[in-house]
Amino acid sequence: MNLPSSDANPRIDGDAAVSDLDSLYRAHASTVARWASRLAGPDTDVEDLVHEIFLVAGRRLPEFRGDAKVTTWLYRITERVALDGRRKDRFRRWFARARAVEIEHSFSPSQPTPLDALERRQAAESVYRILDRLPDKYRTVLILFELEELSGEEIAALTGLKPATVWVQLHRARTRFLGEMKRALGREP
Repeated sequence: MNLPSSDANPRIDGDAAVSDLDSLYRAHASTVARWASRLAGPDTDVEDLVHEIFLVAGRRLPEFRGDAKVTTWLYRITERVALDGRRKDRFRRWFARARAVEIEHSFSPSQPTPLDALERRQAAESVYRILDRLPDKYRTVLILFELEELSGEEIAALTGLKPATVWVQLHRARTRFLGEMKRALGREP
């Protein structure tokens, strides 16, 4: 999928030139998919979300001047699209739970049993139910730090926050998450 040519020649992280959506997609689709799946939660159709993210990126590619890293630019688009999707899906989740599972491996003894898979899915759903109770700013830094295993500096670069702000939000996110978890387990009123 190529974009109409433009005079602007966007750059990826100051190294390689990218002037079309196809190159951008090939270079960053897997990273965007990982971010999208983590930010949106386990009930998200990641493939559809990534498609939507790159549609936005394609529309905005001529506007990208290269002042920031392309990964920062794509993260911001991913974050907005994922959070918008989460807001819309909150109502849909009451009626149907569907999780896209893309396991195409043949059966092997090292694969989890159906009971193990069910327990993991239920645990992930519980974690995301608790994450959904957090304000978006806390939820995002917690996911990026704990699940994506990014450093505070990397999170600051992606989100545009100051590193000190990232650490404060991470501390508050952990505190709220643990409080919500205790309430969910019935250990606190």
